[in-house]
Amino acid sequence: MKVVVTGGAGYIGSHAVYSLIEKGNQVVIIDNLSRGYMENVHPDATFYNADIRDVETIKGIFKKEGKIDGIMHFAGYIVVPESVEKPLMYFNNNTYSVEKLLEAADDAGIKNVVFSSTAAVYGETSGAPIKESDTKTPVNPYGESKLAAEAIIRGWTKARGTNHVIFRYFNVAGAHPSGKIGIRGKGLTHLLPSVIEGALGIREKFVAMGTDYPTRDGSCIRDFIHVMDLVEAHIIGLEWSIKNKESNIFNLGSGSGHSVLEVLNTAIKELEIAIPNEMGDRRAGDPAELLADVSNARDVLGWKTKQPLDVMIRSEYDFRKKLKK
Repeated sequence: MKVVVTGGAGYIGSHAVYSLIEKGNQVVIIDNLSRGYMENVHPDATFYNADIRDVETIKGIFKKEGKIDGIMHFAGYIVVPESVEKPLMYFNNNTYSVEKLLEAADDAGIKNVVFSSTAAVYGETSGAPIKESDTKTPVNPYGESKLAAEAIIRGWTKARGTNHVIFRYFNVAGAHPSGKIGIRGKGLTHLLPSVIEGALGIREKFVAMGTDYPTRDGSCIRDFIHVMDLVEAHIIGLEWSIKNKESNIFNLGSGSGHSVLEVLNTAIKELEIAIPNEMGDRRAGDPAELLADVSNARDVLGWKTKQPLDVMIRSEYDFRKKLKK
């Protein structure tokens, strides 16, 4: 396949690129590097520094590249507190950009799109595993911007006779087994990098954001999935959509939850390192518990997770330790 990967210099996008190339596919990366890193770009991929909202530039890229089998769209902003502070920026970058990307796809005759969405579209939940059909009431602009983008994609499919696969991520963690790529950046808000940076002394201490949630230990409960399992689902999903000319929406998680404090304690045990920590206040917009029902991905795509929490922790540690040198 020849696949366009938007956001291919970012965390999840770069792992998708590596996996696609390892499986013998051609990859075209489009990334404006506003939050991506050239260090993440696979040397065998074709790279364009461009903004997907610049529709004429994207049309030119698609024309130059010729036949494209599908698009994996990862480019977007993902920081929940930032979305609360800057909602218009999130709708512009996460929603409007999808409209422009699909306009360019129409022009090039591209009929298959895989979209990176989020469990944040569901909002507050009962704590029971979430099904794709459950009520969607996002509690922050990040989730709202992704839900609006989903609607645009579904409308595009209905109007154009195209195909889409929408993946709603739960908590993505870990790094590539080679240690070459992982999540980069300063002041990261992701749980596992924050824990590991505490272990490595990159940050003074790990702060558990909220210990008064209605959960088993007072901290948020999240469903963690290794990034390599996640991108494997994207490749399977794109191949399925092309072969069957069908569309679907899938949750991607492990189907089981770990609390913030459980992740911290597992990291201390796995790494055999004391991690300085303290209890802090809740983050704005964070639901208490998010668990995925992944039966749809399992039954339709034949996909399931392979990497447990301790592997996520170890791969994240190895990457961040290498990055620190």
